[in-house]
Amino acid sequence: MMRIAVTYENGNVFQHFGHSSQFKIYDVEDGNIVKAEVVDTNGQGHGALVGFLQAQEVNAVIAGGIGGGAKQGLAEASIDLYGGVTGSADDAVKELLNGTLKFNPDVACSHHDHQHDHGEHHCGTHGCGGHQ
Repeated sequence: MMRIAVTYENGNVFQHFGHSSQFKIYDVEDGNIVKAEVVDTNGQGHGALVGFLQAQEVNAVIAGGIGGGAKQGLAEASIDLYGGVTGSADDAVKELLNGTLKFNPDVACSHHDHQHDHGEHHCGTHGCGGHQ
């Protein structure tokens, strides 16, 4: 069995992983959704969400935007990430199962390509202004 969690708001894929107040978790067997339920994160944010998903035994996450730290946390937890997804959560899961889901593997880092190795954004490396 496979479990897929989608960042969830009003039926759609929520666009900020770290601020997700709900996930819709789908249980998939033999390519079919056998169960789906919306779970509340109880206000846990950012780093805590990876642990929350691990506790739910999730194998994959479908999300909109996601920060580098969360992306790294999911990778370390061996949870597959499909980011940059918009629209209906149910449709996104069906498309993933059909192999037709459009997602962006570089969703977190498109504007910081030179910083893939760092979880945090440090202004010091390219001077955001601290000139004397």
